[in-house]
Amino acid sequence: MSTKTRVPTAINGGPFGQAWSARADGLQSLTGILLGAFLLVHLHFEASILLGKETFYRVVQILEGSMFSSTGHGFQIVTQIFSVFILVLVVVHAALALRRFPVQIGQWRALHGFMSNIKHKDTRAWYLQMITGFVLFFLVSAHLGTMILNPEIGPHLSAERVYDGHAWLLYIVFLPVVLVHGIIGLYRVILKWGVSSNRSLIRKIAQILFIYLLCLGSLSLITYISIGSELLHPVQPFMPK
Repeated sequence: MSTKTRVPTAINGGPFGQAWSARADGLQSLTGILLGAFLLVHLHFEASILLGKETFYRVVQILEGSMFSSTGHGFQIVTQIFSVFILVLVVVHAALALRRFPVQIGQWRALHGFMSNIKHKDTRAWYLQMITGFVLFFLVSAHLGTMILNPEIGPHLSAERVYDGHAWLLYIVFLPVVLVHGIIGLYRVILKWGVSSNRSLIRKIAQILFIYLLCLGSLSLITYISIGSELLHPVQPFMPK
């Protein structure tokens, strides 16, 4: 009888490993979809400033649960809790994505060699998503950290953060990077899970969506900068008439 210890299939990349990989892929896609949906909603929420200070103020109050307040004002803790939830989603999504991340010099060389020899659009899209994902981990952490520690949101307070706090330096990089990563991610999820196989159509929709959201986010950022540049100090929170 052999005295060799047999490695269990579960550890040796057998059915258990394959099942875990499938679950991890599903969870990565799910967290990506949730984050992508949040990005779409968040950019439109921020864009309410384009309709005026009072509109933005009302939207903030509603999202912070003003209907449950006796004073008619929202609860800032709602922003903090939701920011923590989104940060947890980002960490889980990033941890799952790291399974596909090249970790050795040889792997990077092989990847670059493959991309140089074979002009494959989806491979280049995956590579771009991987790089933007790495950058986003730091940018998102900085953004959400600010929301957790300083959850004050409003036409004047947000504009002060953007203009006087120089947050616009973060956002001019953050906006295009998160859009590239998010839209490529949604494109890949649609193909991966068989929602549609029409790559050319999905690419066109992705390009249109990118341009639309980039313009929307840029206009919102310019508006915040404009408001911030006109504020008197010390800055007082906006109050509707």
